[in-house]
Amino acid sequence: MRIAVAGATGAVGSHVVTELEKAGHEVVPLARSTGADLRTGAGLVERLEGVDALIDCISINSMKAEESRDFFTATTTNMIEAERKVGVAHHVVLSIVGIDKVPTGYYQGKVAQERVVREAGQPYTILRATQFHEFAEQMLVRGKVGPFLMAPRMLSAPVAAVEVAQALVELGAGEPHHATIELTGPEQLEMVDMIRAVAKDRGVTSPIIPVPLGLGAAAKAVRNGDLVSKRAWRVGQQTFREWRRERR
Repeated sequence: MRIAVAGATGAVGSHVVTELEKAGHEVVPLARSTGADLRTGAGLVERLEGVDALIDCISINSMKAEESRDFFTATTTNMIEAERKVGVAHHVVLSIVGIDKVPTGYYQGKVAQERVVREAGQPYTILRATQFHEFAEQMLVRGKVGPFLMAPRMLSAPVAAVEVAQALVELGAGEPHHATIELTGPEQLEMVDMIRAVAKDRGVTSPIIPVPLGLGAAAKAVRNGDLVSKRAWRVGQQTFREWRRERR
């Protein structure tokens, strides 16, 4: 099959490209560097000519609700409009478990993205995944405040990014579900403990300070496990400990 990938160089998108190529599919990366501007829609129709499915793994480095909503609404609308013009048969989008229960800025953007996909009238599958193992490692940089590391208080069910990519490839090569399905990791862990473990692996000695993720109801929802899947379509295999051993 000929499958387009948006966000082909990201944490999951890069794995998607590798897994697609392993399976013998033709990959069509969507980016300005390849002649397709997702924000404006320029070049998308030409780039999607002859494509069977599109896998969307794009992201934005912003926690601001308005900025996140604008980005995901515009890019998703542009992709779907271009797909409709050239007859792409399946739109697969990567999302996050629990985003409708935790109304933080970035998650509001993902909720808006899902809404565009559902209401477009195009064949689709939304795959919501729990946090990747890599999230704890990323917090060694993102959570740095002066000499301290801020660690969000949240219950997580971490999953390997490569297993998420494998699921996206399977979905992209298959028939649309016309639904939202969930992928979760094989165990539940506290994010603070995960960050402490990765910091130890990396020799990071900064004091780690547990902090709420969000405010009020959002912080409570995260703490109580609303970002953990309760109706998983699939459960990943690699544990956090196994991932750490592999990274070492």
